[in-house]
Amino acid sequence: MLLATSANTAPVIERATKGERCVEDTANMRRNHMRFLEHQRDATVHGGIRGTKHSLKGCIDCHASRTSGSVAAAPGDFCVSCHAYAAVKVDCFDCHATKRALVGAR
Repeated sequence: MLLATSANTAPVIERATKGERCVEDTANMRRNHMRFLEHQRDATVHGGIRGTKHSLKGCIDCHASRTSGSVAAAPGDFCVSCHAYAAVKVDCFDCHATKRALVGAR
């Protein structure tokens, strides 16, 4: 489960639900995930390039909580837990969905 155990300790990260490993190593992803997401956003919005290696949808597909189905719906969800620990506002989801698409949904 993804829970920040206290204000002074790092969050406990729930294991990804898909794949064998992340698209980047953990240390690199912790430092640079926002750069990857911004680069992917710019490539998509400005260039029409829809890659998948660093897509927000890809992150959500792997890291959505088994409980909430989301990365940002509950305090223990993947994005919220880490961002709360780092005291950083999560603003991706002002525009983007936080949950995995339902199977068969259109």
